[in-house]
Amino acid sequence: MMVKEPTGEPTAQRRALKVPEALPTEAIKQSPLKKITSAVFRKKTAIQEIVREPTSGGIVFRLTADKKDVEILLIQDSKGRWTIPKGHIEPGETAKMTARREIEEETGLRNFDVLTWLGKIHFKYRRADKLVLMTTQIYLVQALDARETPTAEKWMKGIKWFNFTDALDVIEYDDIEKLMLIAKRKIRAGEY
Repeated sequence: MMVKEPTGEPTAQRRALKVPEALPTEAIKQSPLKKITSAVFRKKTAIQEIVREPTSGGIVFRLTADKKDVEILLIQDSKGRWTIPKGHIEPGETAKMTARREIEEETGLRNFDVLTWLGKIHFKYRRADKLVLMTTQIYLVQALDARETPTAEKWMKGIKWFNFTDALDVIEYDDIEKLMLIAKRKIRAGEY
């Protein structure tokens, strides 16, 4: 997930948008034009470091009451994106241990089984002057108690059980969507 930034020397149009030096500093800070131009045309610092961050999580499912369909539990992050519960692998933890811990922390569920490894996804993003390379191990996880109600952590915008088709529609990341399809195939075949 890369954000493309404008590059190169300032154009005549960009130079024309600069605020005159004669204005007091307070006026520049409050100017809506300054806020927009500084956000769009700020200079990026060069990447100084590459950081690898191993993470783990799970595609949490339960069978519907009639056992004919699958529901998927998704969380809505602070930016409004629907995704699966996941987080950083702590020292001394295995990826499977992290998946269990993160699901408990992010969903409040306690009665579930981490069944099988589904795969891993890779993505990168920029954090200030660092390039972060993230690898997430994904597990198939079955919620065992249909009466257990998930609860969102304070930083989340939401948490919800979706029928499988709706979960595919709202999930933010293509790589997780592909693993959800593998998960459904394994569930239907009883290969977990």
